[in-house]
Amino acid sequence: MLIPDKDESYWVILSQIFILMEQDIGYKAGRLMVLVIWAAILVACQKNENLIIIDGSSTVYPISEAVAEEFLKLNPSATIAIGESGTGGGFKKFSRGEIQIANASRPITEGEIEACLANNIPFIELPVAYDGLAVVVHPDNDWVDSITVDELKRIWEPSAQSTITRWNQIRPDWPDREIRLYGAGVSSGTYDYFTEAIVGTKRSSRGDFTASEDDNVLVQGVSQDVLAMGYFGLAYFEENKDKLKALAIDDLDDENGKGAVKPSFDNVNNGSYQPLTRPEFIYVSANSINPVIEKFVHFYLTQSAGLVKEVGYVPLSEGTYQLALQRFEDLRTGSLMVGQNNIGVDLSNLLKRAGK
Repeated sequence: MLIPDKDESYWVILSQIFILMEQDIGYKAGRLMVLVIWAAILVACQKNENLIIIDGSSTVYPISEAVAEEFLKLNPSATIAIGESGTGGGFKKFSRGEIQIANASRPITEGEIEACLANNIPFIELPVAYDGLAVVVHPDNDWVDSITVDELKRIWEPSAQSTITRWNQIRPDWPDREIRLYGAGVSSGTYDYFTEAIVGTKRSSRGDFTASEDDNVLVQGVSQDVLAMGYFGLAYFEENKDKLKALAIDDLDDENGKGAVKPSFDNVNNGSYQPLTRPEFIYVSANSINPVIEKFVHFYLTQSAGLVKEVGYVPLSEGTYQLALQRFEDLRTGSLMVGQNNIGVDLSNLLKRAGK
């Protein structure tokens, strides 16, 4: 969270809150809650035209954080607070008017659109990057290097709960040992996308796995357990590839017959890593647009290409960024993605059609 210095009286109040929290719930939890309260105080206690509050996807968080850091160098009077409560958590805050921008690792749902409409929150949907989901195991796992989409479905579908519990139930030559699963929490857009792409139905999954909206928690879990398998954003794998092994994915239903494809930035960019390549978004409240937010979003869409690479994601094409920027400048509200098959979606064509 990026928070420039503010009036001393706020810090007096916060310091007292922090002392009480530290005593009751510990330093880290207390510090986190203070930051949340600090953002709320900024919104509730002062009308700050230079304040931008962003929340939502932990996957999109590194992109927005990188953009915010560069933006603040050029615009030091701005204040940017960034949280990561998961895509679903971010949309809840967005639909209540608590934040101006929502980070999202999947498109907004019909239910979330209805919540926005009920509170008169028109929004502009803007793609900002591509990401792949990596399926990972411990590096000492020497029995699996690739896995098919069908095998992943057999592991993760609801009927697998309490029944598919050992590696040799997937392939007989894999060891007769427990399989321990780690995956995205239910508030995460990663959870929504993975279940749709692999199981075939969004939010349809077994429930007996270690779940977290924080990808770093999943990285830590898999990296410490030779029997583990997990999934999360490719960028988090790239940051931790010295202690993880990513599996190649074989989409046997792919008519092009590419065979097993490793997750990599090149394979995400060229479209060969399917069905686990996905777009990332920000959603901007049209009600909140003021000069500083207009300037920030313009900066986001014109500078993302380089910054996206720096934090481990795949940039959109230059033409797609231009189409997204035109959508923002034209104040075209609503979602292009609702009702679409989001697996392997062509963002450029969607934006072109919407602009006609």
